[in-house]
Amino acid sequence: MNLTCKQLLQNHTQTWHEATVHTFIEQCKLGTIHPQQFNTWLVQDYLFVVDFTRMVGRVLAIAPPDHFDVILAGLAALKDELNWFKEKAAQRELNLDVAKQPTCIQYCEYMHTLATMPYPVQATAFWAIELAYNQGWQLPGVMVEPYTEFADRWGNAGFTEYVKLLEHQADEVLQTASENVHQQAQEAFLRVATFEKDFWQMAFNAAQ
Repeated sequence: MNLTCKQLLQNHTQTWHEATVHTFIEQCKLGTIHPQQFNTWLVQDYLFVVDFTRMVGRVLAIAPPDHFDVILAGLAALKDELNWFKEKAAQRELNLDVAKQPTCIQYCEYMHTLATMPYPVQATAFWAIELAYNQGWQLPGVMVEPYTEFADRWGNAGFTEYVKLLEHQADEVLQTASENVHQQAQEAFLRVATFEKDFWQMAFNAAQ
């Protein structure tokens, strides 16, 4: 039996909905998010992206050469993204040299464990992480300032196309993977979805 990224989304609609639709993002759209909540997300997301960049480097290390172009493009974008986070943090006078919160720690530790997984599993997790950001910031629609820039970064057409390329690469290697690897890929997809939901909630809780 074949497994595709589209099937994962269709088989786990509620779990994925919770990963990409959250009060935190809705309040960004409305401009009612508390600064402490948004700043918590920004700092913790920077720390997450540092470890995510390392994860993508490990994915590249075992990827087939014909997947290099897409992954290398992603790494180049992550270089710009990390610098962008630093710029946004400086504008808000935020210190990025802080400890990860427990949710961020758990997510980063999980990404590290993916290095022991077969490439189709890593490719699926890579796609799911990027899709969660793409849809999370895109689905609410146009946001008010100053959050428009954040929504545009992950919700723009170029990033959407990049995520589709990651999906194609994951589907390609899942096509010839074993049933056991399919099961691992599904578990990775569900773990990513849960972590994404928890990450939004972590930031939202900052003002509680």
